[in-house]
Amino acid sequence: MFTPNRRSLLKFAAAGVATAGVSMPWAARAATQRVVVIGGGPGGATAAHYLKRFAPELDVTLIEANAKYHTCFMSNEVIAGLRKLDELAVGFDGLKKAGVKVVNDLVTGIDATAKTVATKGGQSFGFDRCIVAAGIDFKFDAVAGYSAEAAEILPHAYKAGPQTETLRKQLEAMPDGGTFVLVAPPNPFRCPPGPYERASLVADYFKRNKPKSKVVILDAKDAFSKQKLFEEAWTRFFGYGTPDSMITWVSAKQGGTVKEVDVAGRTVVAEAGKFKGDVVNLIPPQMAGKIARDAGLAEKGWAAIDARTFESKAVPGVHVIGDAAIATAMPKSGYAASSQAKAAAVAVIQMLRGQPVFSVPLINTCYSFINKDYCFSIAGIYEPSPDGATLAERTDAGGTSPLAKDDDYRLREARYAHSWFDNIVKDSWG
Repeated sequence: MFTPNRRSLLKFAAAGVATAGVSMPWAARAATQRVVVIGGGPGGATAAHYLKRFAPELDVTLIEANAKYHTCFMSNEVIAGLRKLDELAVGFDGLKKAGVKVVNDLVTGIDATAKTVATKGGQSFGFDRCIVAAGIDFKFDAVAGYSAEAAEILPHAYKAGPQTETLRKQLEAMPDGGTFVLVAPPNPFRCPPGPYERASLVADYFKRNKPKSKVVILDAKDAFSKQKLFEEAWTRFFGYGTPDSMITWVSAKQGGTVKEVDVAGRTVVAEAGKFKGDVVNLIPPQMAGKIARDAGLAEKGWAAIDARTFESKAVPGVHVIGDAAIATAMPKSGYAASSQAKAAAVAVIQMLRGQPVFSVPLINTCYSFINKDYCFSIAGIYEPSPDGATLAERTDAGGTSPLAKDDDYRLREARYAHSWFDNIVKDSWG
């Protein structure tokens, strides 16, 4: 149940991560130890931020290809016209003020033997430990007819940025009475509730502006995160389950798995048949980001890690956090990445100081909007097994928002969500 006690427990667990790092004893070093963090999203930024916070003596370098990062969380609000893309842009001045060296360049290689990181700009950075927050890439070839080039026409918009605005503009140009086809990816993928929140907010946009329009979700799964909460809201706001429903969900059992796409004809071929859309939002199957794969960290698509330290099982001395990692029960979300980053920062400091590594709790919370005033959430606390093989969710904490709550309750959750966004941005990027 979503109660003040649950929120208090999450707050307590979060404080436990910070206290674990801050309370560690200092140890003198003959030479400054170096940690290189790759990737400036919520995982990488938080790791760099907390490494300097917990151990100011470390030389911490964050390497990120872009001068600004756009958060994927809250990007569905941009697609639905509730927020501007610029409101999701974060810079790195806060990290610089905290003492992190920020380098805007693209990492092209990690040499774990020589302990160096190479960049496209010709730079080389030595490290004692490296943390990789590589994010996701897409398996474009998993759907016949789709490609990176095709994604500029049928956008996935699953990395916030130009494609987010492309999808928004396509919806604005769509005639009333048109169809928005959303193709949801198979597991595992970034932000499990994300496609369904997007479908909800698009339907809300249609209800307000293009009431004759429809949303069709083609899915490679038979269940999804927070499904009962979504379906309750869809029934109330969009007539879900009736002949006039604004939203139709086609599950895998109903033939929702997509095999092929005709880009020019904006037609998706699923097992259930052909679906033509005025706008097609195809979110492909996913895998760990390129640098994680190129460095041998993600040998089977995702990076296997020790759940106590997030050190790679394939490449010693390199830690993988966030979406690219296999964190078993923990979902791939921005808040999960931030929580993993703090745990990895604690572990890296302990390892560099030659201290025993102790485990810390990890947290995830995720909010989903139906409209600007209606929101619900899911949260969990996770603990690594003694051998670091798994991250198991605690059964005595967390949970989802309850069903059948009134509008005031959902509005409070919407306000919590926006407060959460402001807090995680400050916590991660400074």
